[in-house]
Amino acid sequence: MAHFGVVGPAFLSHFTTLGALAGALAERGHRVTFLHRPDAAAYVRDPRLAFHAVGLDSHPAGTLAASLRLAANPGSPLGLRRVIDDMAHSTTMLCETLPAAIEELGIDAILADQMEAAGGMVAEALGLPFVSVACALPVNREPGVPLPVMPFGYGTDERSLKMVEGSTRVYDWMMGPHRRAIEAQARRLGIPARGMLHECLSPLAQVSQTVAEFEFPRKGLPPHFHHVGPLRPLHKTGATIAGAALTPLPAIAADRPFVFASLGTMQGGRIDLFKRIAKACRQADVQLLLAHCGALDAAQERALERAGADWVVAFAPQLAALERADAVISHAGWNTIMDAIAAQTPMLALPIAFDHPGGAARVRHAGIGIQASARFTGAGTLSRHLQRLLAEPSFKQHLAPLAASVARAGGTARAADIVESALGLGQAPHPVHADSAPA
Repeated sequence: MAHFGVVGPAFLSHFTTLGALAGALAERGHRVTFLHRPDAAAYVRDPRLAFHAVGLDSHPAGTLAASLRLAANPGSPLGLRRVIDDMAHSTTMLCETLPAAIEELGIDAILADQMEAAGGMVAEALGLPFVSVACALPVNREPGVPLPVMPFGYGTDERSLKMVEGSTRVYDWMMGPHRRAIEAQARRLGIPARGMLHECLSPLAQVSQTVAEFEFPRKGLPPHFHHVGPLRPLHKTGATIAGAALTPLPAIAADRPFVFASLGTMQGGRIDLFKRIAKACRQADVQLLLAHCGALDAAQERALERAGADWVVAFAPQLAALERADAVISHAGWNTIMDAIAAQTPMLALPIAFDHPGGAARVRHAGIGIQASARFTGAGTLSRHLQRLLAEPSFKQHLAPLAASVARAGGTARAADIVESALGLGQAPHPVHADSAPA
């Protein structure tokens, strides 16, 4: 049995996704330890998994909350620059502290989130095998495919290709502080030069929460890239998310449409957007369950109920809510998108930040939802979009084959098989269906 170290960004959504795969490996007898700044320990709730704090001097306990507030709402170009600087500082801290921690713990292999370069870089420097995990949209690049953060769709015409090329140059320029941090740490660790996330991926295996049928057309993925679909716990380990209790689904009337709304674990404090959503649902005469992921207080919850929400909770059982819902309103975060596809629930996508625009672009491309502006779309327009989602059968029709692809992709069990096979741990992977194999 192996001892796995898990390295990813200190975001609840990423730890939850990585935790599902880690739990599957623990169930097979492996040891698994997450490594990050002290505050991230709150995200590891599975008793089978361990946590080891690093970076106590540069990232002491109590400092993560400020980083999360900034990432959730940069507010200006200067604020965005501060977010990028914060990412660079986190990568630097991990590159400098992980080697000693990995040696001390006797870790044999690394599960490295694609969004944190340090995992793969340190593993390479120490001569440890590692597997890359795409919790969000894959960072793997190829000509003609928009980066995950880009809002435009896929196209092969000259204008589309120029948009991809130009936007990639702008993105790489903006990410300069992060690139320089990766370059500096590559030199310090004594590994070949690199400066971008897509240059820090595993040569053994890469697993992604995507399915090929929902992604933009891909031709350049490596043979060791695997679309496995959503990474979710194989068994329930307690109805909590980072220690917060899940509120069971309410008594939903059968004679009116039911809508579930969530802006994810980082954007749940956007009270004005939630008010517009609540008003839109009241205008559309639908039942609304709104989950704010612990970002609002009791007074704000009551305000949303007055605006039109039937139920307002911190955390809801998302899979169960989506399976019951006639539509979902979300920020187009990748976990919500994949869960909605699995449940065949049409989406009203309101992208806010990070890879949300890329997720929303794929929702449009697949014909499984409608996109609107989180900042500018009023309640009346949101209501009309919602009524269209509920009335037009095409969204459900497009969802059905994608849901079948997700069901065939293998999910967490197949991802665990791939990890063990890549590292020579003796288990033969589950059979791969042709339509869930790498593009």
